[in-house]
Amino acid sequence: MSAQSNARPIIKRKKIVNGGGHHGGAWKVAYADFVTAMMAFFMLMWLLGATTEKQRKGIADYFNPTIPINRISGGGDGAFGGDSVFSEDTMAQSGTGAGMLRPMAARQASGSQGTSDEAEGDRLLAAVEEALLGLSGESVIRDLMRRHIVTRISDEGLVIELFDTETRALFDPDGHPGPALRALVRPIVAALALVENPVAVESHVAPDRTGGASAWERSVDRGSTLRALLEEAALPPARIARLTGFADREPVTSDPAAARNNRLEIVVLRDLR
Repeated sequence: MSAQSNARPIIKRKKIVNGGGHHGGAWKVAYADFVTAMMAFFMLMWLLGATTEKQRKGIADYFNPTIPINRISGGGDGAFGGDSVFSEDTMAQSGTGAGMLRPMAARQASGSQGTSDEAEGDRLLAAVEEALLGLSGESVIRDLMRRHIVTRISDEGLVIELFDTETRALFDPDGHPGPALRALVRPIVAALALVENPVAVESHVAPDRTGGASAWERSVDRGSTLRALLEEAALPPARIARLTGFADREPVTSDPAAARNNRLEIVVLRDLR
């Protein structure tokens, strides 16, 4: 009895675990990884839906510098390839795709991958663009091209845009084509002869406050006049795929009445069949 009473008592200590049970804080790390992955996934889906095929190629080229950057997929001398972020308002001389104001949605968000045929088509369109802007004709023609023409390659094809300036219009007040427009048509048709793609003619006008013909009538009339001029300059009539008048519904400047909104577009269409 005395031996048992003198023995040291046995004390059991309970182990206390902090951090929410046997899992600790590991679930927080896993959850953060999951949220990051989902954010990256939704950003990828947004990019696929909000960009064109050519813009996606430009993004891919940016993250893969071993691929040479060319004038079609993106890149350039300095930020924005020499263009302003307001290039649609400031009449930049070159473009690389659909703009925010007038996106070409023919193949936007399609998710399709480029093919060798499409790449060859891009090269042909680029050749037409280079031939048009590099024509070594009379200095007067070069000056007109520099002041009245802007080109860009979009999902729909090569867009050759002719527009009024504040000092010179493409059409006379009576609606007849002016000297500038007549002078520009022939070199354009010469450049179009490099390919056999169909061509679309689109016409836009600024609102008319004088009470004359409606914007719809004026845009259709101007488009028809351009079509006739192209055919007179030896463009085969069968290549004209469509003629569209947009009236004053799609201005390219913040001021709808600006002369810049009076414009004609010749679209060398891609062959997407």
